[in-house]
Amino acid sequence: MKFFPESTLHQLEFDKVKELLAAHARTEYGKQKALQLRIHTKKEFIDRDLQQGNEYKQILQSGMYFPNDFILNISRELKLLGIPGASLTGEQFLLIRRLAENTNNIFRWFTVEMRDTYSGLTQVIENNYYEKAIRQLIDEVLDETGVVKDTASPALAEIRMKLYRKRNELRRVFDRIVSKLNKQGYLADIEESFMNGRRVLAVFAEQKRMVKGVLHSESDSRRTSFIEPEETTDLNNEIFSLEYEETKEVYRILRQLTQNLSVYAELLKSYHALAGEFDFIRAKGKLAIDINGNYPQLQDKAHVQLIQAYHPLLLLYNQKNNKPTIPVNITLDDKNSILVISGPNAGGKTVTLKTVGLLQVMLQSGLLVSVSPDSTMGIFKQLMIHIGDTQSLEFELSTYSSHLKNMKYFIENANGKTLFFIDELGSGSDPNLGGAFAEVIMEELAFKHAFGIVTTHYLNLKVMANKVAGIINGAMQFDEANLLPMYKLQVGKPGSSYTFSIAERIGLDKRLISKARKLVDEDHFRLDKLLNRTEQDLQKIDVEKDQLDKLLKENEQLKKEMQRVLSKELHRQEVEKLQHQNKISQEKIDYLKDMERRLKTMVIEWRKSEDKDAVVKMIHALLFNQKEQMQKEKHQKKLQEKFEEVGGEIVLGAKVKMKNNRSVGIVKEIRGKKAILQIGVIPVTVDLADLVVVKDKSDTAAG
Repeated sequence: MKFFPESTLHQLEFDKVKELLAAHARTEYGKQKALQLRIHTKKEFIDRDLQQGNEYKQILQSGMYFPNDFILNISRELKLLGIPGASLTGEQFLLIRRLAENTNNIFRWFTVEMRDTYSGLTQVIENNYYEKAIRQLIDEVLDETGVVKDTASPALAEIRMKLYRKRNELRRVFDRIVSKLNKQGYLADIEESFMNGRRVLAVFAEQKRMVKGVLHSESDSRRTSFIEPEETTDLNNEIFSLEYEETKEVYRILRQLTQNLSVYAELLKSYHALAGEFDFIRAKGKLAIDINGNYPQLQDKAHVQLIQAYHPLLLLYNQKNNKPTIPVNITLDDKNSILVISGPNAGGKTVTLKTVGLLQVMLQSGLLVSVSPDSTMGIFKQLMIHIGDTQSLEFELSTYSSHLKNMKYFIENANGKTLFFIDELGSGSDPNLGGAFAEVIMEELAFKHAFGIVTTHYLNLKVMANKVAGIINGAMQFDEANLLPMYKLQVGKPGSSYTFSIAERIGLDKRLISKARKLVDEDHFRLDKLLNRTEQDLQKIDVEKDQLDKLLKENEQLKKEMQRVLSKELHRQEVEKLQHQNKISQEKIDYLKDMERRLKTMVIEWRKSEDKDAVVKMIHALLFNQKEQMQKEKHQKKLQEKFEEVGGEIVLGAKVKMKNNRSVGIVKEIRGKKAILQIGVIPVTVDLADLVVVKDKSDTAAG
């Protein structure tokens, strides 16, 4: 991607974004790649980088563990590994083993399912493979602390066995000498020490001539002499010789291991780069979470459709200070490729311009951007910017001269793949002459189908935007009542500079304001006033629209709540219905199971009994009595639904129920302990003790 001027990325503060990205990297590889971030113009590269960053962002947000834990820089060790005749230490080999183990964990993480889910991250390991022989070679030679194993070679095993024996022999001899001299009172409190790798006695200086041996040193106070006993000199010499042989053998083994692993030097370098690459992608995911970065739709053409776009650095600053950040919505396409933003100073025009520029650079460098994922962003081949005072003392150019020089470059080099930003087009010169040149410049850029944003206070440019194809107006909204910028961009209408409104609100002498108005062209003043009033009306409409949207959302919420309640009630009724049906079905099932059990018993009795007639009678009684019992239960259920037992004294005319067969009748006559009931058309005599007074349930409900 081409930039003009060279300071473009610095003016857009892209270097600050790279520093934030590098701060999230843990490896030197990741930090360097973040600080030297490449800006692509090919869709496949941008798509790949965005997808990888988005996938790692999802991993971080889900709390999933990704096994890339190797963060050390071992470039030097890997370089030595590839040099013939070099030898690495045990500690250096352990670092290489950890790198290989880290790579193994990464490859194991990418199961078939993970490869399908995280296809972007899978591309990082596509042209690589894990070689288990690297760890095996190291494990055969070194233990977990980096010390060469006794089994690394037969010669080393033999040397260490001899060392073990000689050291044990030395310990026994030395302990015997210490015990003997202690009894004689020749030894100091510390008794013994080591000098030049040899075990020596700590002898009182006045007794040193009493101990035969080699004097190695004396203490600073000259009170203690360190003497190697004569009896241990030969043993110490032998041990020293064996230790030297051990060192030589260990060095030989490590050099041989270095040579054996040198064939994997390039592969190990790729493992190191692999760990750094995943660390870099992790940093992109972390930064995306910080700035609420998302993966917009990407088109391989010049296009800008930003929905809920935030300036990432401003967003972080406001979050730190608990301040709100106002998002911006901008669309630039083939039909409307240039946006002219007007409005009062300090209203957010330049911030809006920088937001679009910075987000575009971030996108083409593969970083997730702080916009809604529904946004659509294109790809540009060059980016031009003109912001602030570009006066050059070196070339003795005035502000306006420098401005025109930059505009000359814009016009000569702009094309359909150019994205440009011009802050205060035409400023620095006579308003009429500067405005005229500004119109010419904008017409030329529109003719070349360049995409861009221009900020201005010139009324002629606001008027022009409605007449020239491809150029549209936009305004930063302003709270005239409180004299505060609202930082909201409204596309489609030009904005007022609120020059006289601001002057009135701050209390400037009305006489001076009136005098200034007279000096302004009447049509010019009338147009600015019209823009002022139009913008205020649009703000009121926006407020009413927000209120309407809020009411519609509340109505939709109430509708959903009502549907939920109705669904819950219908579900409850359905459950009750099913429960009732299940209760009836269960009664039938219980009856049939009971019948089955009894009939099986009868069959067994039939086989055992010699009196077949008796068994037949039992079966007959069972079948017909059960049927009769069911009819009685059905009749009783109907009576329970119709009558309610109330008890009390039985008198003439009372409605009573017979306890034995549950029939209900009217008492017509009482004779001692018996009563005559009228049941239907038949009078029946029943004991008073077998009757109970009842009442219609319908009467109870009515009462």
